[in-house]
Amino acid sequence: TSIDKTAVTKQVAAVGVGGNVALSAIKLIAGIMGNSTAMISDAIHSLSDVFATAIAFIGVRLAERDADATHPYGHERFECVASLMLGLILAGTGLAIGYSSIETIATRSYASAPTIVALAAAVLSIVVKEGMFWYTRHWARVLNSSAFMADAWHHRSDAISSIGALLGIGASMLGFAAGDAIASLAICVIILKVAYDVMKDALNNMTDTPCDHEFERKIGGCIEKVPGVVRIDALRTRKFGNRVYVDAEIAVDGQLKLIEAHEIAEAAHDAVEANFEEVKHIMIHENPA
Repeated sequence: TSIDKTAVTKQVAAVGVGGNVALSAIKLIAGIMGNSTAMISDAIHSLSDVFATAIAFIGVRLAERDADATHPYGHERFECVASLMLGLILAGTGLAIGYSSIETIATRSYASAPTIVALAAAVLSIVVKEGMFWYTRHWARVLNSSAFMADAWHHRSDAISSIGALLGIGASMLGFAAGDAIASLAICVIILKVAYDVMKDALNNMTDTPCDHEFERKIGGCIEKVPGVVRIDALRTRKFGNRVYVDAEIAVDGQLKLIEAHEIAEAAHDAVEANFEEVKHIMIHENPA
């Protein structure tokens, strides 16, 4: 079933921005009223998600643009740029939270124990952010969008950080004064791990990294089934944003006329592009067997 990609993109962005603005406000108020530095840190994390979703939306919309004179191969890599920026935002947020936590622990400037208000906000955040993760991941897969997938993991990191906040708040309420600050430090580590994964994936999609062997094996199998293909002499793939370019050399009967050999190569080209939606283009060169 065909979908309106523009409408879905706007919908996912609206849910992400709206949900994060509301959660940030709730968690910030709860953190101040409930006397919890972990919840305030979590609120800052949620606020960073607002900018993350906005960047993901812009990246997806730019990637959808058709090829033009300045970008003759298309604009798919703009999604990678957006994902890279999301990773950097995550890393910056994590480092800021980590610095504040270490300073609190080092100086032992612990606040008085958090209240039930902060605890309730942590539970609400876990439920809402996990729901946003599954929602965004679903549409990221439908749209084959690396930027929205990065945004989905941004939501998941927020849910995990809220679990850390919940544990820290609970520990502080039970009399372990450093629990809240230690929870913030754990949140920092989680955020930095997600940031690393997001940036690594973005860089892989920007630097002509090949696809995995299983995907290349499937491409090769598709080409070998085309009548007239004797064997595959070479097969290379490279990621281009959320799409893939393929270069292949096939061997055909050397006694064929040029037009006949070309028709075999054209059939192989069409078979790959028809069966693999992620393939943006395949270039095939024929060699005499």
